Amino acid sequence: MHLGYATGSLVTGAFGTVPGLLLLPYLTDTLGVAAGVAALLVLLPKAWDVLVNPVAGRISDRTRSRHGARRPYLLGGGLALAVLFASIFAAPFGAGPAAGAYVAVAFLATATAFAFFQVPYVAMPAELTADPAERTRLMSWRIAVLALAILVSGAVAPAVVTAGGDGVPGHRWVGLFVAALIVVGTVGAFLGTRSAPTGAVGESEPSLRAQLAVAGRNRPFRVLLICFVIQSAGVATVLAGVKYFADQVLRDPDGGPTLLFACFVGPALLVMPLWTRAGARLGKRGALVLASLLFAAGALALVAAPALPAAAVYAVVALIGVGYAGQQVFALAMLPDCIAHDTARTGRRQAGVFTGLWTAGETFGLALGPGIYGLVLQLSGYVSSSTGVAAAQSATARLGVLLGFTVLPAVLVALPVLLLRGYTLTPALLAAAGAGPAVAPRARA
Repeated sequence: MHLGYATGSLVTGAFGTVPGLLLLPYLTDTLGVAAGVAALLVLLPKAWDVLVNPVAGRISDRTRSRHGARRPYLLGGGLALAVLFASIFAAPFGAGPAAGAYVAVAFLATATAFAFFQVPYVAMPAELTADPAERTRLMSWRIAVLALAILVSGAVAPAVVTAGGDGVPGHRWVGLFVAALIVVGTVGAFLGTRSAPTGAVGESEPSLRAQLAVAGRNRPFRVLLICFVIQSAGVATVLAGVKYFADQVLRDPDGGPTLLFACFVGPALLVMPLWTRAGARLGKRGALVLASLLFAAGALALVAAPALPAAAVYAVVALIGVGYAGQQVFALAMLPDCIAHDTARTGRRQAGVFTGLWTAGETFGLALGPGIYGLVLQLSGYVSSSTGVAAAQSATARLGVLLGFTVLPAVLVALPVLLLRGYTLTPALLAAAGAGPAVAPRARA
């Protein structure tokens, strides 16, 4: 059952990575959509997930079927997601405003289908087994497959576009490639969770307003969430800028995106033991500050990328990836402390409320990043193209590409660290309050 459930992370990893990496440049450099308009088209459908997730949760909570409350949505939502994802890149209207409007509608429908897969999928571990150790094993498998899915989908997708002939044909192929990953993950998760119980599930998740009221009374959580959302937007600007940076700064539109993404995400698979030691020495908050500043320093160093050899640029991106790995580890390690503190303070178990808000905040931050990057391109005079190849850009536009990939994420990641002064939970305080452990949600790219 462990591997069967974990294959669902092929779905969440692919959908969480590829649109943020390819959709903005697809709109501007293949469909000829102005950068500012493209930014909105990428932002709004993903932000929609913040609103539709609670709805999907309540609907699945109330479902009764011979396959259980969750599994029908794994299959139906996942297969619909695969078809709709491929449709995003179908380009039935060629280029221009109609093509952009089509992508917006298709992406909105895709985001809705994803919500109906993701929310039941995330809810399943608590219902698959009552054994905490077994849940830990489930999550370990899930995170391992997720990391692999992010690396494979993000590194291979740009190569598929190139191999498919770039432009509309190449993106149609990448739509089919990701759709195939989604189908494999969907069918694997559905069949692999045959032993899931089919009876009643727990209480339905409260409304978004009720969740916000609970969070507002937990200052450490509030501080940590705001910091994480802003930092997620910074991470997302890096992902959104990969293709532009490879085209306009590295002058390597073919191999550059794949190498940049691999250097950014790859360290996360290698340096986790080192960050664990840093956390033991510095504490979680101190280690999060260190990881954030490492990310920001690396991003600022990339301002010199036009004068650096390619190997040095990739090495700096790997350094940024090390910082990114630490951010994910310690933010997610501090979240259970906030939940445990709330339980000790109020006597109520409200982990679902906090993890639901955390996931919604992360989704919004990851949606905001491409929107901000697209706005920077618009303000710097970036010229869109409908040929499938980036148009020749002015020096100002190239500067916008560079600053959006370097200074902007550095600021978005470093400045929220100041908020962490308001995060006052320490191991001693938690122990004194009798706060126990809680379970954190997964990390996303």
